[in-house]
Amino acid sequence: MTDRRGQTIDQLSDVDRSDPVLRAWVSESVRRLEADARRSADTHLIKVDLPSDWGIDLYLKDESTHPTGSLKHRLARSLFTYALVNGWLGPDTLVVEASSGSTAVSEAHFARMLGLRFVAVVPRGTSAEKIHLIEAEGGRCHFVERADQMCDESVRLAREHGGHFLDQFTFAERATDWRGNNNIAESIFRQLGAEPHPVPAWIVVGAGTGGTSATLGRFLRYNRMSTRLCVADVDNSAFFRGWVDRDPEATSDTGSRIEGIGRPRVEPSFIGTAVDRMIHVPDEASVAGARFLADRLGRRVGASTGTNIVAVARIVADMRKRGERGSVVTLLCDSGDRYTGSYFDDAWVAGRGWRLAGWRTQLEHALPPG
Repeated sequence: MTDRRGQTIDQLSDVDRSDPVLRAWVSESVRRLEADARRSADTHLIKVDLPSDWGIDLYLKDESTHPTGSLKHRLARSLFTYALVNGWLGPDTLVVEASSGSTAVSEAHFARMLGLRFVAVVPRGTSAEKIHLIEAEGGRCHFVERADQMCDESVRLAREHGGHFLDQFTFAERATDWRGNNNIAESIFRQLGAEPHPVPAWIVVGAGTGGTSATLGRFLRYNRMSTRLCVADVDNSAFFRGWVDRDPEATSDTGSRIEGIGRPRVEPSFIGTAVDRMIHVPDEASVAGARFLADRLGRRVGASTGTNIVAVARIVADMRKRGERGSVVTLLCDSGDRYTGSYFDDAWVAGRGWRLAGWRTQLEHALPPG
């Protein structure tokens, strides 16, 4: 059989790059990640009692119970899966990430699971505690002078060593299947199924990469939910101003002091059009919120969770003014045990000029126990 030029099928240009050994390694790696997902398939949804006559139920999605201790466990697993199925990783690939916190800890964990080398590019001022956590999971830290140098240096390292830059700030919003498949949104609604208000009035999250808010916002719209999404942002972060001004190029001159959330630029993974409301929370309010919630729960939580609970207090107050009933869900992002030398250290807090007492009093009034 020939075409009009007389060329035969056997003469077609043909380049075959398939590699059965590599394909088998990718398959096994995906299996290991899927096994981890099944082992840690769900985290607890904790009910925080409020006065019963309010008709408002508050829930915390406790992401600190993941094997690597934070919400970033989900993100790290998704980023590795995404890189694998895109053909970006092989058994000898050096994996690089720009992160000095929980994302790097979780990614180091998964790199070790897959037998890969992992380097976290971190600012030189990163706490010894965080460096220890990354190294304990098998990662190595590469230092830069400033946070705004992390991504460029990660690109350079990956290129120089034939590695792969995971780039959480670009790929967080697309690495997770926002339609379902055991993402955090699907988990929340499944767990709320037997509660008095199974479809929450509000879900409140912070923004680090923007990936979690993108997943939630898309899921809510795709499933035609009435739930609204609020993002709480912190001092020195570009997300709030960028969202208010509808400016995806907004930047901030300094970095966030609340670990895990807040960025000096609006990151590519932040999908502002999927967000219904944003609340700016001062840093000292975030720390007061962490301590307030730690006292309520009997265990410490990180300051990013404190940011969430301050925004929740505002939303609950607004619901009460309007006579609304319903449920509100937010995230317990990580354990406060990682911050004993900072947010839970009185001298450290005082050294930053933060005054927590007034915020504590407001929170106790806004969210009293039932």
